[in-house]
Amino acid sequence: MADYDLEALSLSELKKMQKDVAKAISTFEDRQKAEARAKVEALARDLGYSLAELVGTETKTARAPAAPKYRHPENPALTWSGRGRKPQWFVDALAAGKSKDDLAA
Repeated sequence: MADYDLEALSLSELKKMQKDVAKAISTFEDRQKAEARAKVEALARDLGYSLAELVGTETKTARAPAAPKYRHPENPALTWSGRGRKPQWFVDALAAGKSKDDLAA
């Protein structure tokens, strides 16, 4: 490791060195993980596999948003797909005597 004469450095050089050291410390673990991952991927590739095949992790497929089934009678920008928790406007409309068919989009 290099020996630095800190007394000979200017204030701006010391501050730059401080920033560089802080950055190196904060990214050290990430660099180590990336290096380990690269080694494991290379070994798996040498054996004819991908890392995902060996580890068994599959990427999740993103589900497309559901089409709206219900629309607010007064504000057409408010919609609900019929999935998940009922929005308050839907509950209020049902309580006011409307049916699900009345709110269908």
